Amino acid sequence: MTLRPALVNIKALDDSAVGRFWAEALGWRVTSQEPGATAAQPDGFDWLDPVTVCVDVIAVPEPKTTTKNRVHLDLATTSAAHQAELVARLKALGATPAHVGQGNVPWTVLADPEGNEFCVLEPREIYRDTGPIAAVVVDCADPRAMARFWDEAMDWTLHEVTDDHAVWRSAKGVGPYLEFLRTPGVKTVPDRVHLDLVPDPGDDKAAEVARLRALGATDLDVGQGDVPWTCLADPEGHEFCVLARS
Repeated sequence: MTLRPALVNIKALDDSAVGRFWAEALGWRVTSQEPGATAAQPDGFDWLDPVTVCVDVIAVPEPKTTTKNRVHLDLATTSAAHQAELVARLKALGATPAHVGQGNVPWTVLADPEGNEFCVLEPREIYRDTGPIAAVVVDCADPRAMARFWDEAMDWTLHEVTDDHAVWRSAKGVGPYLEFLRTPGVKTVPDRVHLDLVPDPGDDKAAEVARLRALGATDLDVGQGDVPWTCLADPEGHEFCVLARS
C-alpha cells in the first residue's frame, strides 16, 4: 500500500488569477475542469500516476491572513543571471517582495498575487534537475518526528533526516524534493497550502486512510461535507488530503 504526493493545493479568493500566475511562473499550462478550481500542470502530467506534483488552486471565501504560510514552494534557478531574470519576470506577473524574517540571504522571498509566500533560490547543485519547483517546504517543530510519520505515509524516498530537516524525493529520482524544516513558532491557523496524495492503482483508499490514522494522522473537518477525498492532519497538525482515484 502506498501514497504519492500529486498536488500542491493552494487556497485563493480568485482561483483563476492565482492559477494563471503559477502556470506562467512555472512555464506550465492552465487547466480548469470545474468552477472554483484551476490547475497549473506540466505537459504530460497525470495526477493518477504522478512522478512530480502540479499546483491546484481552489477558490475559498476567506482571504489569506497576515500569518506566514507554513507550506511554501522553492523555485530553482541555474545561474545568478537566471535568478535575477526570474525574480524580475515574477514581479511583472504580480509577485511582490515578502519579508518573513529572512535577513541577508542569497535567495529572494516573494509572494504571489494573494500573498502566498515562496522563494526563488540561488543556483544549487542538488536542484539542477528538479524542474521549476526545487522543493515543497513545510515548517515544522520536529523533523525527526515528521520523518517517522511521512516516511511511512508515502512511497517517496527519504534522503536525509537530522534535527533540523527531513528530505524526500520521488522514488524515480525526478521532480521536486519535499522538505520539512525545523522552524520557530507554532501552527496557529489552517494551512493555506497543503499536499494532496493519491493511492497507487489497486490500492484501497479507505485502507490507506485507516493506515494513516494508525500512524498518527487525525481526521479534519474543514467544512468539506460529502466529498470523495478525505481530509486529515499529520501529528503536528499539517493538513493534507487523500484523493479518490475516480
